Amino acid sequence: MDQLARREQDILALERRGFSGPGAKERTIREELGLAPVRYYQLLNALLDDPRALAHDPVTVNRLRRIRERRRAER
Repeated sequence: MDQLARREQDILALERRGFSGPGAKERTIREELGLAPVRYYQLLNALLDDPRALAHDPVTVNRLRRIRERRRAER
């Protein structure tokens, strides 16, 4: 399987969007993807390590990887 599933593509698309105000992103996750935010972030984290995701959207994946690494370094 060379391409991402539709839900995986939708997760990356949601990460490209900007959100205003607290809770807006979590509300969108529930309404548009039908996922609990905790599950969404689990799927997103796994997706960041998937080479198919990097090929599909390198700008978003690399940005999120940098953020993840920065947060890990702060711990």
